[in-house]
Amino acid sequence: MPRALLLTGDAAEELDTMYPYYRVQEGGWDVDVSSRTTRDVQLVIHEFDPNSDAYVEKNGRKLPVDVPWAEVDVERYDALIIPGGRAPEWIRVDADVRRITEHFFARNLPIALVCHGAQVPAVYGLLKGRKTACFPPITGDMENAGATVIDAPDVVDGNLVSCRGWPDMPQFGRAMMEVFSKSVTSASA
Repeated sequence: MPRALLLTGDAAEELDTMYPYYRVQEGGWDVDVSSRTTRDVQLVIHEFDPNSDAYVEKNGRKLPVDVPWAEVDVERYDALIIPGGRAPEWIRVDADVRRITEHFFARNLPIALVCHGAQVPAVYGLLKGRKTACFPPITGDMENAGATVIDAPDVVDGNLVSCRGWPDMPQFGRAMMEVFSKSVTSASA
């Protein structure tokens, strides 16, 4: 059975995290959640409030963690998922997060980026020359990292699939599973 690694931390957006977490399982994949420690991750809920210039944040569910970043054996995994929220801001400074992310890019394995999740590979220079979607306010950051930002709910660039955020989940989920399934099919051929 193929296995995905979901790379996250506290303040990851709940829908950005839980939708792909369950979607890959529906598609017949196992998924392991990885964070700094094995303590449950505190997810957050971002909502748009007409009385606020930015989204508002509330605590969401807790997500159990299977393996800490330092113990991830990247060879066990066939795909990587990086959800959005505020977690990408701080997880990207960890050396093991870099090691893990670079492994998937170097081997052209499937990578799913949701919302702010694009901040992780962008800071390592891995989006240079790539097409990606992202949460619109970080478009400049992605362009400064050398990416071409596409304003769409399901951007596919080879092994990379991305979206702007949780409102894109229906289109993104289908595209993600197509990219993931195609990689498993070609690997077994």
